[in-house]
Amino acid sequence: MPNKFEKLAFPVVLDGGLSNLLEARGCDLKQNLWCAEMLRSNPEAIVDAHLAYLRAGAEIITTASYQASIPGFVEAGLSAAQGEALLQRSVELADRARKLFRDERNSDGCKALVAASIGPYGAYLADGSEYTGNYSATDAELREFHCARLRCLAQSGADLLAIETQPCLREIAILADLVADIELPVWVSFCCRDANHLHDGSPLGAAIAAVKDVKSVFAIGANCTAPAHISEIMQRVKQEAPDQRVIVYPNSGEIYDASTGTWRGLSELSVFERMAAEWIGEGADIIGGCCRIGPAHIALLRKQVEAARRS
Repeated sequence: MPNKFEKLAFPVVLDGGLSNLLEARGCDLKQNLWCAEMLRSNPEAIVDAHLAYLRAGAEIITTASYQASIPGFVEAGLSAAQGEALLQRSVELADRARKLFRDERNSDGCKALVAASIGPYGAYLADGSEYTGNYSATDAELREFHCARLRCLAQSGADLLAIETQPCLREIAILADLVADIELPVWVSFCCRDANHLHDGSPLGAAIAAVKDVKSVFAIGANCTAPAHISEIMQRVKQEAPDQRVIVYPNSGEIYDASTGTWRGLSELSVFERMAAEWIGEGADIIGGCCRIGPAHIALLRKQVEAARRS
C-alpha cells in the first residue's frame, strides 16, 4: 500500500454521490453514459463537483468513470482510442480539482487521494441491472469488458482503484482475478439487497471470500446499499476478513426507479448523521456516501470523523 495512503488518519472521509451534484448543475444524465457523458460534454461540471466534496471535507474523491467503458463510448460514436482517452480524463479532472483545492488553501498539505471508479457490467447496460446483478453476459464477455478499462485506469495516475457497486458474485470473482497483480491498492464494495446477500441473491460471505486474500485488495465493504443494512455488513466483513479495512458508503435509503431514472422515498440529513456516528463507532475505516448523498452530508461526516480522531 502506498505511503501516501498510510499517512491518512483513520477513519478516512470519502466523497458522496457525483450524479446528484451534476444534475443540480443542470447536467442531463438521462442517457446510457450517465455521468460519463460529462467527461466529453461538460468536464468542468465534474471538476466543480469534485471541488465541492473536497471543500466539504472529503479525503478521497472518486472519478466519473463508474459507468464509463470502451464499449459504451464506442456505442456512443467514439473510437476505442477516444474512449480510453476519456477514461484517462476522468482521473485528470479529479487531479485538477485536487490541485485547485490546494491552491485555494495555499498549501501543499492536501492529502486527498483520487480513486478511479470501476462499476459493474450492469452500469454499462443502463437498464437497472446494476441493482439486480442479473445479466446474461458470459464469463468471457465480462472478463473482456473489464480488462481494457482496468488496464487503462491502473495506468492513469490514480492513487487507488475502486471496484464498486458490485451486485453479482460471478463478476466479483472475475474482477478479483483481474486485479490480483495490479500494484495500486484496490477496494471492493458490494451492492447488497440485505445484510446477508448481494443483489443477485449470492451469499455475502461468498463475495467476501472471493476477494479477501487478493494481494492488491486492502478494503472490503458495501455501497449503494440501504443504510439499515450497513452495520451488519460491516460486522460480517470484520469477522470474515479481519486483515482488511472496512469501507462503507451507503445511499440515502431512497429507491431508484430505472424506468424513470428517478429516486423515490425520503432522505433526511439528521438520519444520515445519526447512522454515520454509529458506523464510526463500530469501526468503519473509510466512510462516505453514494447516491443522493451530497456535500452537506460529507461536511457533517467530516466533523464526526474529526471528533472520533480526537477521542
